[in-house]
Amino acid sequence: MVEEEKSVRGNGAAKPARAARSGRAPKSEQTRTLILETALGLFAERGYDRTTMRAIAQEAGVSVGNAYYYFSSKEHLVQGFYDRIAAEHAARVGPVLDGDRDLAARLRGLLLGWLDVAEPYHRFAAQFFKNAADPDSPLSPFSEDSAAAREAVISLHERCLTGADVKSDPELAPLLPQLMWLMHMGLVLFWVYDRSPGAERSRRLVERTAPIAARAVALSRFRVLRPLVRQVHGVLVEFLPGAAAAGTKPRPPEE
Repeated sequence: MVEEEKSVRGNGAAKPARAARSGRAPKSEQTRTLILETALGLFAERGYDRTTMRAIAQEAGVSVGNAYYYFSSKEHLVQGFYDRIAAEHAARVGPVLDGDRDLAARLRGLLLGWLDVAEPYHRFAAQFFKNAADPDSPLSPFSEDSAAAREAVISLHERCLTGADVKSDPELAPLLPQLMWLMHMGLVLFWVYDRSPGAERSRRLVERTAPIAARAVALSRFRVLRPLVRQVHGVLVEFLPGAAAAGTKPRPPEE
């Protein structure tokens, strides 16, 4: 099976081109999707910790070597899940971010859109979180392995902010998408433990907090709050993932 997949990759662009004309994904992408779908099904049925790569391969009808060809570990299967959620989320909230310019409405739509996309996986989300909570785990949302999915969500929050009709403090503005991402992660944590029907409490949390967050962003530009904004800026630069590496300079203390 591994050799078959290598031949698919090695035969040039003809097969992907034919697949595009026929409306079907290339065979390699179909196999990758099959393995990921099978893994998610087994995670739900048996639990993450009790599901092995061998079991995933057997259920998907591929060799173990072929499973490892597409996903080098079980953790990277979960990364594939993260990437899928991020892509589905971006597609779901596109109309929201292209429409209403009210920041509270945009933020509400963005967060509720994530809850909609994530809902089918709610029943086993806590199993992932047990591993993601380990700071050394590649499943951690702060890990290098999770960078692509993390940046995808941060970019959505950046679109949410830049397309809104609210002006924020200009020096704080570059860090606001990451701050919004941290708020998003707080919602994810609440949602993982939310046992209300249809995660209704998580939805109510979004409805209550989106206007507060939008108001805080708008207020950040007023001079009377400038000392507080400077303090917040310093904390964000020091502690937000990647903020210092991005070259953001700390603000000088308020005179």
